[in-house]
Amino acid sequence: MMTKLIFITHPEVEIDPDRPITDWKLAPIGRARTKTFASHPLMSGVTAIWSSTERKAFETAEILAAPKALGVRKQTDLGENDRSATGFLPRDAFEAAADAFFTNSDHSFRGWERAVDAQDRVANAVRSIVANHKSGDLAIASHGAVGTLLWCHLMALPIDRCHDQPSQGHYWCADLATLTPSSGWQSIG
Repeated sequence: MMTKLIFITHPEVEIDPDRPITDWKLAPIGRARTKTFASHPLMSGVTAIWSSTERKAFETAEILAAPKALGVRKQTDLGENDRSATGFLPRDAFEAAADAFFTNSDHSFRGWERAVDAQDRVANAVRSIVANHKSGDLAIASHGAVGTLLWCHLMALPIDRCHDQPSQGHYWCADLATLTPSSGWQSIG
């Protein structure tokens, strides 16, 4: 039976323009969706859970780990693309910025981390985690943009937002041995 990598993005968050984006927490609906997904049959073989150090991803990982009494390991390089240069952007401005981030992947949008650099960072982090994983399925709780960049890398596709998750709280799976994705984005429910 194939062991798998399950890459999960945090669901809905409480948007607080006065707090750093890295400190945003899950919204009640996001917590509820994650609790439901924690008991999904897909999670039954998970023996290790890793997370970005960002609060919303770590909270997601903790909820997913609770039914199995697993600890959560953090890895900074699983974090979302660094967009601290602009800080909080209202929704329409953020969507335009995200389009520019994906479209011009080898250029920085107003000081943001370049998409190609974020892609390399997360791919290297995941390879390192997988190389040290002992047995069973592996879950990673992280963020949408880096999940999309990683998926594009593993599929040997150019960086393109058309491969992005449709909304927060999605996952995709890959064969743990080859890191070949076996699915595109699917909702956590």
